[in-house]
Amino acid sequence: MEIIDSVRAWFFSLGEGYGVNPFIFGAIYIGAIPFFWLSTVWLVRNIRRKRNIAVPVIAMSGCAISSYTYLIIVGQNVPLWVYLIIIAIVLYSFYATWQTIRTKRKESAIEVGI
Repeated sequence: MEIIDSVRAWFFSLGEGYGVNPFIFGAIYIGAIPFFWLSTVWLVRNIRRKRNIAVPVIAMSGCAISSYTYLIIVGQNVPLWVYLIIIAIVLYSFYATWQTIRTKRKESAIEVGI
């Protein structure tokens, strides 16, 4: 039980110095995952049907950065390196989304025979 208590104390201490509740951060992070994947499915469907992809991309991006937005808005005294990691994660998310769009467009073009 000491290990569990130590882990629990460590977990709660993560947000103390920064004014961030780790449960809220985790809930936003985990809660956004199904919406991210639904947005991905929506994006792929729109690509295949040659429809506008702006709204699904915005939804995917919002899901990808939602927990970090909470950290930026609520966090206090957050070190610079945390912001740099957030920026790197956001940039990678945009890059990965762009790669998904390109791949699905190519697959869609092959299916249509273009």
